[in-house]
Amino acid sequence: MELTSDALVNSLLALGAAALVTTLWIWPRLARQRPLPVLGRIGLLTVTQASVLAVLALSVNNSFGFYTSWDDLLNPGGAKLTLTSNENRKGGIPVSDALIEPTTEGGLETIHDLPKGPPEEVGKVESVRVTGKETGLSDQMFVYLPPEYFAPKFALVRFPVLVTIAGFPGTTLNLVKELPVVQTAADLQKNGKMPPTIVVLTRPTVAPPRNTECVDVPGGPRAESWFVKDLPEALSTTYRIGRSPASWGVFGYSTGGSCAMRLAMRFPGVYGTSVGLHGDFTVHEDQFTGGSLFGGDKALAQQSDLFWRLQNLPAPALSMLVVSTRKEPDYPQTAQFVEQAQQVAAANPQFRVDSLNLDDGGHNFDSWVRELPASLEWAGTHLG
Repeated sequence: MELTSDALVNSLLALGAAALVTTLWIWPRLARQRPLPVLGRIGLLTVTQASVLAVLALSVNNSFGFYTSWDDLLNPGGAKLTLTSNENRKGGIPVSDALIEPTTEGGLETIHDLPKGPPEEVGKVESVRVTGKETGLSDQMFVYLPPEYFAPKFALVRFPVLVTIAGFPGTTLNLVKELPVVQTAADLQKNGKMPPTIVVLTRPTVAPPRNTECVDVPGGPRAESWFVKDLPEALSTTYRIGRSPASWGVFGYSTGGSCAMRLAMRFPGVYGTSVGLHGDFTVHEDQFTGGSLFGGDKALAQQSDLFWRLQNLPAPALSMLVVSTRKEPDYPQTAQFVEQAQQVAAANPQFRVDSLNLDDGGHNFDSWVRELPASLEWAGTHLG
């Protein structure tokens, strides 16, 4: 059974319940202070408590997405694989060894409202495991291929790609289950409000359970390199994706929104379009980041401060959408960033910053779901 499956949780619940009932039934018979009865009592208590703790641990993991599979838990980082050049003109995942391999991880089978039918009519969602050639990191993610990807008349066409990043803590599945990115993108594309686009669904937690905020940690996980080097290279060797930054966009909510804006502003030569829902403009360090993400290097931290970049560096060639609600506690900072960014953009036409703000709503999925269609439609109009 998969680590994140409901069947595993239910099995452990049944085991715990059985152990509890057995304990209550047989406990009087083990009341004697002899070695065997004492060992019996210890054994029953151990099984009951271990089952309860296991259910709690699995429930927390399934909610927050620290580990998505047994391999993720037991072999973090994974092993490097051999890079194979493959244009994959017919669609789907190549059979030979590559930086991307098919997998059954992630729990995609639990989602029942995904587009159903032949790929050439409704598209296809693939669960894959990506291994980085540069960093050696490995993670599971989903890839949505639009119907046009499988149409013979588009066999030589390269498609734009939108890399979507979940919040922290959270699983890649949140981008399908809680925030219907695939379903919304498919509807927008079907109705002509978004061009046929490959949508990649991933998470910021490349070294679970640590929150790296998508930066390269000195002496630690190189999350930034994962997103700007490994992931684009792996996707490009497997799928028919445009090669220019204009064809690449990055989207995220919460921590994923922070990552999306930061990655694009730091690497506009990789991502030419960025959408950040309720993201931060500076890197916050707390108990989840495992201490300093920059090793105490203030100059290094400044490079990831988007306010500092606006004031001290040339404007990037980038189209950015900043999304929030006017009731968010951090809204004043968001409004300040948008104002400063638009002032910079006024003198630098290669840099464009738009904003979308709901009148109400908080830092939660209810707000993000309402913001999603307009945000994806905006991204579609800016992807080449």
